[in-house]
Amino acid sequence: MLNRDRLPLLAFLLATSLISACVSPGPYDGPPRTGASVPRNLPGDAIPREEPRSRYGNGPYYKVRGETYRVMDSSHDYQERGVASWYGRKFHGRMTSNQERYDMYAMTAAHKTLPLPTFVRVRNLKNNRSTVVRVNDRGPFVDNRLIDLSYSAALKLDMIKDGTGLVEVTAISFDKPSPRPVTSTNADVADVEQGEDIFVQVGAFGEINNARRRFLLLRDGGIGSAFVHKDSSGSPTLYRVRIGPIASVTQYDSIVEELQRLGITETHLVTE
Repeated sequence: MLNRDRLPLLAFLLATSLISACVSPGPYDGPPRTGASVPRNLPGDAIPREEPRSRYGNGPYYKVRGETYRVMDSSHDYQERGVASWYGRKFHGRMTSNQERYDMYAMTAAHKTLPLPTFVRVRNLKNNRSTVVRVNDRGPFVDNRLIDLSYSAALKLDMIKDGTGLVEVTAISFDKPSPRPVTSTNADVADVEQGEDIFVQVGAFGEINNARRRFLLLRDGGIGSAFVHKDSSGSPTLYRVRIGPIASVTQYDSIVEELQRLGITETHLVTE
């Protein structure tokens, strides 16, 4: 008979074991092997539909590599920009966090905190390609990564060669509004058009002197591509401190690392 005092621990261990195989060690990950049976045509976008919340992978909390993650109560109004990666044959056929088989040819994705399942539109900010995927897994548990796409989804967004891409993720939600604000990194940013430049924004100030202080902090810290953008489109005028333009995920990762060194952790990807 199980000791009742140990049940909470066992429940936590079970929940942890159901987290995505994205964190598991194993052989090299990548596209299908040469000669493998690959579908001739890419699947269509995932078709959004209302689904019950999964019994697995929804927390409300879980812990991976010493870090605790809180699953969102709702995907309503969720939109965020960041770095997408993808996972392929290393995990093909393994269980996802909500106990479905991962299919690298299906239109799915992994996200650390969105409810499972959630449908999201993912847009590549560099080429403006977009696709709809169904989030059914947890991850990616790598610093400065927002979403992990299936092989087919990454192929649609032209991300296979580079392995990563700067993206915008927008929930197609059937949830009611959350009682708490849901994270959004670009609520004040217009849709990106192909060919627009991408910047890292590290502050928006109503006073020019506050913007100058942030700019000087960046300049003295060795970030030479920082500048102050005066935005008079609204009232009051805002002075936005930005870095860029950003040409690649590698450059973005480097800038985020430099900002963290300066004690700046709140950043947003914006376009002009």
